[in-house]
Amino acid sequence: MLNMNFEKRIVINTNDMDWLDSPSPHVLRKPLEREAAESGHTTSVVTYKPNANFAAHSHPFGEEIFVLEGVFSDEHGDYPKGTYIRNPPGSSHKPYSHSGCVILVKLNQFLDGDSQPIRINTQQTSWLPGIGGLQVMPLHSFEHQNIALVKWPAGEKFQPHQHFGGEEIFVLSGEFMDEHGHYPQGTWIRSPHGSAHKPYVEKETVILVKTGHLPQDSKKPSL
Repeated sequence: MLNMNFEKRIVINTNDMDWLDSPSPHVLRKPLEREAAESGHTTSVVTYKPNANFAAHSHPFGEEIFVLEGVFSDEHGDYPKGTYIRNPPGSSHKPYSHSGCVILVKLNQFLDGDSQPIRINTQQTSWLPGIGGLQVMPLHSFEHQNIALVKWPAGEKFQPHQHFGGEEIFVLSGEFMDEHGHYPQGTWIRSPHGSAHKPYVEKETVILVKTGHLPQDSKKPSL
């Protein structure tokens, strides 16, 4: 199992990783966390080469996608860079990309009862005011889990805080920082329940943030 100790803080600069083969010869991936079981918790960066397609398949335990580059497509529509997608448990599709794309994919991480399909083009969605100078774009909430984009203006500093139920960040642009390190675009950070930090930025930065979804007292995901 890859990076499945949820009590450990994980930082991965995906730009430093090699692309690995997938079941499709024109689709490659960079696994960030993965359980061995077919129904296991999985997070990966995936790239579709131009005109690549993936066999039709179902998602018995759900799939969550954020389009990082290019245009991702399936028989239901075309999803450009910045699109957030939730395919709930029991859904199916046949994905492809004419122009090529890169996506962040999370599999098998839906809570029981979370069955809402979602398609949000964040390039066409308004930002809301957040704490201090931050701007926030909520994408999905269910029980104790929340997913959002957060835009940090240059020079912004945030108050020290703890993460109840953990925090997961993917840096979409700019460079995210805290007292533990600096995280450029393409960095994935998973901080466990109870962890704390004091984040800040020096230049405008946008991050994808998921909170409240990690276990509080064990190494298994609280799903």
